[in-house]
Amino acid sequence: MRLNEEVRAFWEREACGTSDFIVGEAVEGSREWFDRIEEHRYRVEPFIHSVAQFTRHHGKTILEVGVGAGTDHLQWARAGCRCYGVDLTDTAIATTSARLALYGFTSELQRINAEALPFPDASFDLVYSWGVIHHSENPQSIVSEIGRVLRPGGRFIGMIYGRRSMLAFKAWVRYGLLTGRPWRSFADVIWHHVESIGTKAYSRKEAGALFSSFARVTVTPLMTTYDTALWPKCISRFFPADWGWFLAIEAKK
Repeated sequence: MRLNEEVRAFWEREACGTSDFIVGEAVEGSREWFDRIEEHRYRVEPFIHSVAQFTRHHGKTILEVGVGAGTDHLQWARAGCRCYGVDLTDTAIATTSARLALYGFTSELQRINAEALPFPDASFDLVYSWGVIHHSENPQSIVSEIGRVLRPGGRFIGMIYGRRSMLAFKAWVRYGLLTGRPWRSFADVIWHHVESIGTKAYSRKEAGALFSSFARVTVTPLMTTYDTALWPKCISRFFPADWGWFLAIEAKK
């Protein structure tokens, strides 16, 4: 099975961010179910709003690559954007479509592999993708497609995983050091044990290189709760942002 099919099979089980520990006893597809998903997402990743700045893009035509449970996609719709979205899974498309309908919004949603986007050149003012590109078999193909469908002067905003992070270190301790295989690299541990098979993570330099075809690229590490979990607060509060699991990307075409 090709890697993308394995990745798809993993995420078809449930849309990202809809686990039972998040939604509790709420009825799937209900307003309460979606509200719990949204509350959890922005509580554990509050910086999404400052990175995406949804309301600043009113009236723009945007594409989200990897809509997941549709939480961020709903924010783009609420901000008055003309929304398009793609995802590798039917589960994500169905969940996002139901979510938008519940709140009175619409979007052009398609289940496709983003390594070949079904849009003409220069179609979008903004492309957004939060925590998705690193799951692809060929991330560079997705980035190239993003550049192709952006209009001149258009922007990409999103996030990919950072390899030189506390989360990566904790994963290495668990799956490398404590299993008697300390020679395993962070990249190998992340590939095999973090979310779907084939997950990738980047240094800041590598992240910049991934978007090197763009005119201007900014890479900003973000310290997350996933990095600081299990550490005493008196220690984790001194962790620098450079050790963060998330690398926020802004790239201008």
